[in-house]
Amino acid sequence: MVDSAHYTLNVATLQKTDLKPRQALLKSEYFSVDPYMRIQQSEKDTWEEPHALNTIQGGAVVGQIVEINDSDSSLQKGDWVLSYTGWQEYAITEVNTLRKLDPNEVPVTTALGILGMPARIAYFGLIEAGKPQEGETVVVSGASGAVGQAVVQMAKIKGCKVVGIAGSDEKTSYLKEKLGVDEIINYKKHPSAVKIKDELSRLCPKGVDVYYDNVGGHITDAIFELININARIIICGQISQYSGGLDNPEMGPRFLHKMLYKRATIQGVLARDYNHRMDEMLTEMTPWVQNKSLKYKETIVDGFENLPKALNMLFYGKNIGKLIVKV
Repeated sequence: MVDSAHYTLNVATLQKTDLKPRQALLKSEYFSVDPYMRIQQSEKDTWEEPHALNTIQGGAVVGQIVEINDSDSSLQKGDWVLSYTGWQEYAITEVNTLRKLDPNEVPVTTALGILGMPARIAYFGLIEAGKPQEGETVVVSGASGAVGQAVVQMAKIKGCKVVGIAGSDEKTSYLKEKLGVDEIINYKKHPSAVKIKDELSRLCPKGVDVYYDNVGGHITDAIFELININARIIICGQISQYSGGLDNPEMGPRFLHKMLYKRATIQGVLARDYNHRMDEMLTEMTPWVQNKSLKYKETIVDGFENLPKALNMLFYGKNIGKLIVKV
């Protein structure tokens, strides 16, 4: 497990005079905390080389411009922006990497969650890899998290029956009562692949057409027993494997014969593959957030020094929705 023992808090000084042309000095206000940060700490290559020791933890940040050295930019001092400057209270970064935020349009924290990276992979992962059709059954693991809460609602918008899997009664109640999920499973009450399969069989008598996987492990093992012909399985995350299973993965049931019988597909999806289509997603999803047809929840932890503790929270299921640390 990752905790405060794996991080050090360093203090340094940034000067406004350090700014080079086309750079800005930011004051960080809200920090994104995401499961992928644990993947970057693997010993082996994943989608990139392992991050080196003694470097700043990368991550998305919402903050304000304190100073800017770019007369050609439309950005100015005081603007709220989204950056990828990581876990530092102040940061110097290139102006062309910043996305301006309008606090009068939607809360700025949405740029880290329901209108940020988690929403991007939820949107394109479901729509383009999952290809949900009206009347199909969609199952989502990690359904109350930052990605899952967006996936279940978009699947409902597409006219699907949606089953959400989460790890507490509080989370499953949120899914059912607030987000309109049709059926829910608290996986802690069904602690094996067989028990998950039995419950899913009851809730999904017509089988599973789309499975959006944020978790992996025995929950995913159970799904393969219930997939329909031409089912689509989207692998967005495997959080059950991130602590101890990245370098030595758990062995699960052999499932490829199920893929053969059902002519199903498995596709992995990464948010970074859709960076260039952010505007496309925001055009459709921002009005949904504004008119509250797309709901969301944020878990906000106070205190910059609590960032490592907040990251650890993800692996114990202590958050609902998007996890954010506020300075």
